[in-house]
Amino acid sequence: MSESKKTPPRNLAENWFRFFQYDPEHDKPGHVRDILLIIATLIATITFQAGVNPPGGIWQDDKDGHTAGRAIYASHHIAFYVFLISNTFAFSTSLLVIVCLTYRFPLHAEIWVATASMMVTYASAIFAVTPHESVKFRYVLIAGSLPVICRCIVQLWGRVNRKSKQPPNSENQQ
Repeated sequence: MSESKKTPPRNLAENWFRFFQYDPEHDKPGHVRDILLIIATLIATITFQAGVNPPGGIWQDDKDGHTAGRAIYASHHIAFYVFLISNTFAFSTSLLVIVCLTYRFPLHAEIWVATASMMVTYASAIFAVTPHESVKFRYVLIAGSLPVICRCIVQLWGRVNRKSKQPPNSENQQ
């Protein structure tokens, strides 16, 4: 443990980032996992709520060329599109973090079911409030699946990389 970790620095305004940084010698993995779960859960909660109840709310009537139940913000096509894709990407990433951090926990199967159900609920909600003519849903689907695809590629790359570093004789011994 470094000396700066025992007591806060005298000038916290200049050194706050270094003081609060992750330190593998000081921070326990279980505590780090707990903090990451809290952060991922907060992000999932906020992004779910933002998708279900988009900024600006939803139209309450069918007057002036809009439809009741559709997002008001969707009238700003590009801005709403950016919001929808970014929000979906953040939501999907936070769910991936939650599932990864709870792997092999008790009730892990139930966590998977709840996570998948929440993703379906989110998708149906954004589908319900988004005017179909303003969004190409395939891009939203890509944004939702991209974190999982990236994680799979990283895992696969790590396995291939480890195998390529093994000596040739070690493959025959396994």
